[in-house]
Amino acid sequence: MTKEHFYITTPIYYVNAAPHLGTAYTTIAADCVARFQRMNGKDVRFVTGSDEHGQKIADTAAKNGTTPIEWCDSQIPAFKDAWEMLDITYSEFVRTSSKAQEKSVQKLWQDLYDRGYLYKGSYEGWYCVHEETYYAESDLEKDEEGNFVCPECKRPVQKASGEENWFFKLSDFQEKLLEYYETHPDFILPVTRKNEIVSFVKSGLKDLSISRSTFDWGVPFTFDEGHVAYVWADALIAYLTGIGFADEARLDEFNNFWPANYHFVGKDITRFHCVIWPAMLMAAGLPIPEHVFGHGFLLTKGEKMSKSKGNALSPKELVNIFGVDAYRYYFMSDVQFGADGSISIERMCQVYNADLANTWGNLVSRVTNMTKKYFDFKVPQPSSDAINNPMAEMTSKTCQTFIDCMDAVDFSGATKAAMELAHRANLYIEESEPWTLAKDESKAQQLADVIYNTLEAIRLIALMLAPFCTRTSVEASRRIGAASPFEVEDLKSSLVWGQLKAGSSVEIGDALFPRLEEDKILAVED
Repeated sequence: MTKEHFYITTPIYYVNAAPHLGTAYTTIAADCVARFQRMNGKDVRFVTGSDEHGQKIADTAAKNGTTPIEWCDSQIPAFKDAWEMLDITYSEFVRTSSKAQEKSVQKLWQDLYDRGYLYKGSYEGWYCVHEETYYAESDLEKDEEGNFVCPECKRPVQKASGEENWFFKLSDFQEKLLEYYETHPDFILPVTRKNEIVSFVKSGLKDLSISRSTFDWGVPFTFDEGHVAYVWADALIAYLTGIGFADEARLDEFNNFWPANYHFVGKDITRFHCVIWPAMLMAAGLPIPEHVFGHGFLLTKGEKMSKSKGNALSPKELVNIFGVDAYRYYFMSDVQFGADGSISIERMCQVYNADLANTWGNLVSRVTNMTKKYFDFKVPQPSSDAINNPMAEMTSKTCQTFIDCMDAVDFSGATKAAMELAHRANLYIEESEPWTLAKDESKAQQLADVIYNTLEAIRLIALMLAPFCTRTSVEASRRIGAASPFEVEDLKSSLVWGQLKAGSSVEIGDALFPRLEEDKILAVED
């Protein structure tokens, strides 16, 4: 049977510095969705990559005494190593400096040139190198000395006067975009992002400069090799490159996976993805992605996390203390995806100890140890009455809540559902008192039912936590004799109560999440 296709992307990240918590946040979120959809039996494409062209990269390379491509080559391992460390299961890493990307960019803009959507003109306005963005004077802010600065990064802007550029007729798509937003109300998510975009488009769209002729670090246009593609006229097309656009050998793949189901982006780049990108696709006669989800910022001490502010922690620093699974779990559970979220090491420790060490990890440890003690490492045979327990009664609703939350990219809700079952399983143990049942031979079957039920709860919780806690969910499943969650291809059916096989071997092991002490936290902060 042919699998349903699913395609998700992260932004194509700048290579001006190594990945930080913000870039990792988007990437982990996309990976959680990709893993969840594979567990639903879908054929998934998950694309990320590196944005390597533009004046900012050329300037950075020059400052470091190297060529642009040498600089980019030196930065790529930092991204790939970070994604490997965080268990990111991307299917393709697109570099915008690649030949495949060059072919895609040239093909798309040649198509738009042939269709009459491009014209040559002179640009009058201001340009921010850091944001790679043109601004009208009315959009700018002023610093304390009265100089114009970028409204986003507050850096000085450059006057771009009389420079000959190619322009895309973005203004032609104002009404078409507004109509599309109206007929596709969930194209832009969450709704707060949609309201911002609709307001922006209604205020009037200006034609977009899509080329530069003052430097050559970019993809040259086939219709005018004196011009290279403006960085956003290049990077957005990587979403097409990642599934074979402009590659005849991958034509079937492209047709199967485009349009994308989700673009995950930070809220600061939603205009590019929700205005410029769909207009480009409309002009090219290509379908528009189903959803663009603009998530919020991670805030440390009330400020947006960024490399330029020096408050961007390294993922490796936190992984060294908390481990990969706890890292992934914290950012997906404690920060509501879509809203700005305040993060701290103290809070990360609280979530780690409360949810992962005391609730989930403790449950696995105590149940496997009781299975060893009372049933010689074997899953006991339950009675027909075993299903009559509070965990089985809540499973249908809890598991459906988990699925609904994952479908709605509500990671906080999904992890909460898993933890609700974990809390109930721990309470069930206290209520059932298996240590007391074990003292009475006449209650041997009742004891078997209690142990079976708690082992089955572990199986279900491991399935729900698998997209987030990729390693410990596999390990917990292995310890109770269940299959790896990532072997599942029908998650909804697998989340039905009572599928753990009696007689399966059970193992004990080290704590999945050893409790952390405060002194380790202070060591990270210092």
